[in-house]
Amino acid sequence: MFRDLSQPIETGMPTYPGDPEVTLASDATHEADGYATSELRTGTHAGTHVDAPTHTVPDGEAIDERAVGRFAFDARLVDPRPLEPREAIAPDALPEPSDLDPNVDLLVLRTGWESHWGTERYRDHPYLTAAAAERCRAAGVGVGLDTFGPDLTPTAGGAAGSSATACDADSAATTDDEPGGTPSHDVLLGDSLPIVENLRGLDGLPHRFRIYAFPLRLRGADGSPVRAVAEWEN
Repeated sequence: MFRDLSQPIETGMPTYPGDPEVTLASDATHEADGYATSELRTGTHAGTHVDAPTHTVPDGEAIDERAVGRFAFDARLVDPRPLEPREAIAPDALPEPSDLDPNVDLLVLRTGWESHWGTERYRDHPYLTAAAAERCRAAGVGVGLDTFGPDLTPTAGGAAGSSATACDADSAATTDDEPGGTPSHDVLLGDSLPIVENLRGLDGLPHRFRIYAFPLRLRGADGSPVRAVAEWEN
């Protein structure tokens, strides 16, 4: 069986705070031109996408420098719920490296935050602690998430630029003890481990499955939107 795990790309879709807004507009029409084409303007980290190491590691690989086969993953689903807004996901929420099948190269974390896509609440997703990312590195596995990413995202009051289409009055506030920067990105991308962000449709997936997340061949880029697809035996 196959399932599309990708958020649709469309004008005004949610983007990480400060990232370029996305527009998808008609360029030529059948009525005026006899054919149809469209213009897409997007950042490299819009919607469901993969990060390249150079996203946070200055001398890391660009997206087109990675072999295409490295974007086909043997995945294991991890469900750490219930989770509160902006809750830290600690190492003990993840499998021990010794408990993982050696073929697994991606842990897909189902936080349930995809239900907040299109609202300010989506910014307040749970996040991986640096220690949890270190556990992934020890196991040689990357992560896929139904959130903006493995690190905290600034709240609406902390940064501008999100194109989320609705506000949520319950959006959590930033606290002084929250980690800043991109520590989990740095741990994973520093070891060239994959990160797939803004997944959807994780409910009902089996414990093990394949996931394909092939990026566009963008020369020297730090990431790329993907059409993420899960495959498993019925």
